[in-house]
Amino acid sequence: MPPALAGCVCGIVFALCSWQVLVRGPLFRWDEDLGDAMRAAAPPRALAEVLADLGNMPVALPSLSAAMALSLLLTRGRGWWPVLCYAVAMGVLAPVVTGVKLWTDRVGPLGGGGYFPSGHAATTAVAFGGALLLLSGLLSSAVRAVAWALVASLTVGNGLGLVWRGYHWPLDVAASWCLGVLLLSWAAVAARRPPRRPRRRQAG
Repeated sequence: MPPALAGCVCGIVFALCSWQVLVRGPLFRWDEDLGDAMRAAAPPRALAEVLADLGNMPVALPSLSAAMALSLLLTRGRGWWPVLCYAVAMGVLAPVVTGVKLWTDRVGPLGGGGYFPSGHAATTAVAFGGALLLLSGLLSSAVRAVAWALVASLTVGNGLGLVWRGYHWPLDVAASWCLGVLLLSWAAVAARRPPRRPRRRQAG
């Protein structure tokens, strides 16, 4: 699926999830039932906690930063524009998540407010997904397929850990994945269109 189309689809799904949370619609009630069932069937606490911690900034951000540094090194600085695009995607993430949290003010499984969407799930998706997108052009097709499987596993595992530990409802996580794909899609489209260099005027 083209990045622009993927971003549009995920944007629509994110808007739908936000609307259901605001109006406490049928999806909202089904989501809480599913979250309760998942917590009841959760694996050992230590495993769930490790998975949930994948979305912590000290874990996710260094992964993206390392990919940015490696991309700049391997391209000898010529890949600065894609690096900037994915850096902006990560930078935009925090204010967007914070704004939607304040707007929806959803109560979490263990109490408290401001749980929708999940900042940890969105951070995991953007950090690991952005890191791979930056380096995907430098990888063989076989290595790229394995890397995408690993990123998907880490992202899904993080979301499951967040629900298992009671830090978020499933809909909080799913909406955050959509938000992450939306931001990454914008970054991917922008990365393909570097700014044009101004033409030098010829001496006449």
